[in-house]
Amino acid sequence: MASCFSRLNLRRAVQSYFCEYGTNKDVNFRSPCLGLLNRAIQAVVAIGVCIMLVKDKRYQAKDSVISSVHTKVKGVVQTDSRIWDTAEYTLPQQESSVFLVITNVITTENQTQGVCPEYPSPQTICSTGSKVCKKGHIVPRSNGIQTGKCIQYNATIKTCEISAWCPVESERHAPVPAILSSAENFTVLIKNNIHFPAFNYTTRNILPQFNVSCMFNKIMNPECPIFRLGDIVEATGESFSEMAVEGGIIGIQINWDCNLDKWSFHCRPKYSFRRLDDKKASEAVHPFYNFRFAKHFKRADGTEARTLIKAYGIRFEVLVFGTAGKFDISELVTFIGSTLSYFVLATLITDCLLVSRCCKITPTREFYHLKKRKSVDGPQCDMLYTSFVDEDHITFVDKKLSGSLQNAQGKQLQKHTRSISGDVTNLPAASSSVPHSDHDLPLVSSSEQFTLMEDAEPLSWCHCGKCCGTSSNKEEQLCCRRSPGPCITSTDLFEQLILSRSTLEFILSYNDPFLNTECEHITDKFRHCAYSQYIRWRFGSDVLTQYCVIPNCCRWAIRAKYPKAGGTYSGFIPTRCLKSFVDLCCICKLCTKKNLHNY
Repeated sequence: MASCFSRLNLRRAVQSYFCEYGTNKDVNFRSPCLGLLNRAIQAVVAIGVCIMLVKDKRYQAKDSVISSVHTKVKGVVQTDSRIWDTAEYTLPQQESSVFLVITNVITTENQTQGVCPEYPSPQTICSTGSKVCKKGHIVPRSNGIQTGKCIQYNATIKTCEISAWCPVESERHAPVPAILSSAENFTVLIKNNIHFPAFNYTTRNILPQFNVSCMFNKIMNPECPIFRLGDIVEATGESFSEMAVEGGIIGIQINWDCNLDKWSFHCRPKYSFRRLDDKKASEAVHPFYNFRFAKHFKRADGTEARTLIKAYGIRFEVLVFGTAGKFDISELVTFIGSTLSYFVLATLITDCLLVSRCCKITPTREFYHLKKRKSVDGPQCDMLYTSFVDEDHITFVDKKLSGSLQNAQGKQLQKHTRSISGDVTNLPAASSSVPHSDHDLPLVSSSEQFTLMEDAEPLSWCHCGKCCGTSSNKEEQLCCRRSPGPCITSTDLFEQLILSRSTLEFILSYNDPFLNTECEHITDKFRHCAYSQYIRWRFGSDVLTQYCVIPNCCRWAIRAKYPKAGGTYSGFIPTRCLKSFVDLCCICKLCTKKNLHNY
């Protein structure tokens, strides 16, 4: 049974998925205020979407830049002792997008390898007999290796003797003003080649009509690739003369924001400048920018010597970034599709003002609420079992009836054979314990309560000739037979098992040994017991009581023998449920005993 229902559910699901289409149902309110409010919100959303589309160029496909940088610095400056040209104040850099200009120096000339006193510091100052100096010891930030001796540095101070390049560097502070402070007049040419691989587009920052005598000016000449160093530093808000003393790091930013569309083509760089190092950092983290290098030579006597230079300079880093965009229909469609959801805001806000329970409830809002929201019961179907005397199986009907239950088609199932407490039809001694004749007089004469109308028109769905009643309930239009023949109520077995008072008293007493057969409602108990007894007899068990339908002829025969006071019966009440739950009930066998045949 469960596998049958599972296949039925699968077939219904497939048919529903491929053969049905669902769409929304709109409710139109004729209200100028609501209409104008909704359109106004939609207009605001549309304007915002258009601004986003045009300003951010969301209709374009994007690609990031790939670039290379080459720089050339030019300039000559004269100090008190020498001429400084490009080879003197610039050093080769390992990074192609970086160049360095020396602006200040501390020079220690004619150094040779030997022993000499260390420069005074708390770790190197000593006195005769002290143990500060240790042979082979190296003090952090020292110029050499200690020999273990304490010697005179000058007339007042003794320091540890070291093995190093002597004499050691004696100046610790950069000269003020900077030796090369006039380097602000140096110029640098920046060559920048870029490529956007997604669009196979290549260009550079130097125009074909480039003028070698031009000079960059943010307003007058913003595309010239030749820059004055003083202008670069001033653009960051710094003073070149101050920065030249101890050095620093400057970033030259080149931004390529390219539009490769033919109707609005533009792809030129924009230059900007900023300081990258932190000049406010403490001395412990070595602020500014400096380094040391040496120039070696040999004296006439063949001794190797060198000139030690501690250089302070400005390090310039060229940073290139940017994107290019070009019209792409897929990007446009994607953007439009993603922004359509924004228009739902208009409906959401209008509905919130229209039917929200958070706002003050007014007759107008209540009217709109009732019109917009409608409660609908889910689709229902009948779940019925029938048993005909001329068939050896049970018929299961799970469709909504279009006509009488007698003619409804269903699935053929085997009878349920599960035994339950109180089912005396399965007791071994039941046949011998129950009398075969009813010696008790009926409580109420059947002829007084129900007179079968011999002259009544025959019912189209009745095949036994004993059905009666004019009920329009399709579930009650059921005969005991599928084909014409004698009625089951005319058999002795029906009289003995269903109508016999002794049999019914025996069944009731089986469940309630102290049954009071003289109580006021004993007739109702006999009638209900007869219903259950018929179901156990014809359906095999009463676990499906709420789904089993007793034929019309049998039901009226029971009512005739055990009538209800007043003669009003509720009739058969079918168990209805959602289609999505019907099969679950069947598969899980959630058919509990609940007598709904209270008629």
